[in-house]
This record gives sequence, structure tokens and C-alpha cells, in this order.
Amino acid sequence: MATGETVQDWIYILHPSKDTLDGEPSDKDTVRRLAHQDPERDFWLSRRNRMNPGDRLWFFFTSPDSEVAAVADLMGEPYEADPPDPEFPYRVDVTLLSGPTDALHGDPVGRDELELGQVRSVQKVKPAALKILLERAGL
Repeated sequence: MATGETVQDWIYILHPSKDTLDGEPSDKDTVRRLAHQDPERDFWLSRRNRMNPGDRLWFFFTSPDSEVAAVADLMGEPYEADPPDPEFPYRVDVTLLSGPTDALHGDPVGRDELELGQVRSVQKVKPAALKILLERAGL
């Protein structure tokens, strides 16, 4: 991250049966396990967001409960998928944070606390919600 830039926080929506991680459902238990066993991951993006290394990605699970229960640091800017994918043309590299993910797994942040309006695949975290996320994650 360049000097003077601020960290941005993003909500990343995961649907356990639609979005899979290595063929497994992307539920909060799987993501928590991966945070400990294989934390360096890449995730798809439907559009290039203005993300920068050092930004945080907060994982919002849609099922069985609508809640944030994991967090990661971005390791780089979004890049074009190779091979190209018309539905999800971009990827982003992240490192899942095991301690904060454990904390969120035990005390997730629900949809009502996030002040989410229309749910998109990736969106910025609102300031009031960020305070709650940081507190629950122990960051």
C-alpha cells in the first residue's frame, strides 16, 4: 500500500452452494478451516473493483444464516482471469486471517448489523458496520 492510502473494507458475498472452494461448499466452517490450513486463496470478481493490497475482504455467507463470519487481507489488485471467464472476468488474491476468522465464526455479524441495502457480490462496508466488524474480529 502506498504511503497515505487508507485501507478499504469490502463485503464479499458467498453463497455456499453456488460458490465453491476446491469443489467444497464455501460455508463458514470450510472457510474457517482454510484460514488455518491453506489461507492463501484467490476469489472471483464480476467486475474490477478499486481494491488495493492491504484492503480487507469480509466474507458474508448467505446460508444458512446471513452473516459475516470470516475476513482476509488483499495481497494484490484484481487481475483478469486466465483463462478468461465471461461471467467472472477478474480474480483477486487474499490471505484468510485465522485469528479474526475464528473470532467472527464464534460471534458473526448479522445482516441487520451491516446496514446492507441491495446485496451485490462485492460492496464497500459502511462506517457503522465497520466498527462492529473490527470489534467482533478483534482487529
